[in-house]
Amino acid sequence: MVFEWKNNVLLITGASKGIGASVTRQALAEGVQQVFNLDIDKENGVALQQELNDIYGDKKVTFIYCDVANEEQLKTNFKLVLADKSKNYIVVNNAAIFNDSLQTFKKEIDINLTGLVTGSLIALDLMRKDNGGNGGTIINMSSITAFNVVPCFPVYNATKSAILTFGISLGADEFYNRTDVRVITICCGMTDTSIILKENIGSFDKEMVHKMIEIMEDYPNQSGDSAGRAVIEAFKYGASASVWLSNADNPAEDITNFVTKANKIMAEPILKYKK
Repeated sequence: MVFEWKNNVLLITGASKGIGASVTRQALAEGVQQVFNLDIDKENGVALQQELNDIYGDKKVTFIYCDVANEEQLKTNFKLVLADKSKNYIVVNNAAIFNDSLQTFKKEIDINLTGLVTGSLIALDLMRKDNGGNGGTIINMSSITAFNVVPCFPVYNATKSAILTFGISLGADEFYNRTDVRVITICCGMTDTSIILKENIGSFDKEMVHKMIEIMEDYPNQSGDSAGRAVIEAFKYGASASVWLSNADNPAEDITNFVTKANKIMAEPILKYKK
């Protein structure tokens, strides 16, 4: 089955620039009905709104100032956008930062993980068919670091690993068969966005900052448009609980079977104790 972007309303976080802005542009090209961008970057968000509304029509794109680390702001705006249960919704939790410094690591967890989990659960509650909604799709943005142990940035690493496990669990048949809400996870490789600029990254260990930069230089970079295209394709073809890879400007790849095998291997030491 192929899912169409047409006749859907898109709620996306952190879409004023980078991957989120690319998803917005490509979703509009696919015929999405309307886009709501929840972000704190007002300057770029309003500029993108004006640019795309000039092309696609007034109120096609709406910027809403929202700090995803602020639970009340997040809840209020998600409920505002997803209020009409007669509409079909797609939610993309994209907002993230990359800074493990002592001053910022808690904020990093709040944005990357807590905000994503909160947004996902609110969206699920409002969209689920067994609660009067039409079903829908939640797409959560993770990273290739979810597959690796990366000592240089353990907090960021942990948030992205948690997102992967969360999406697989929330998208499982035990939920999907009742809610008709797909949950899809996308793991992006190094992507050319502001999140990886040297001035935006940090560590609680100063020596590790240099190692972080060295590690990033070892991986091939991809454009934000490639990552955005992966979101478009994963929505069209992805099953609930599926995991997709977007890396090195290659076409999006469904790697669910690989992740499933890896999880089975990790579970082997405890399965022998199962009754």
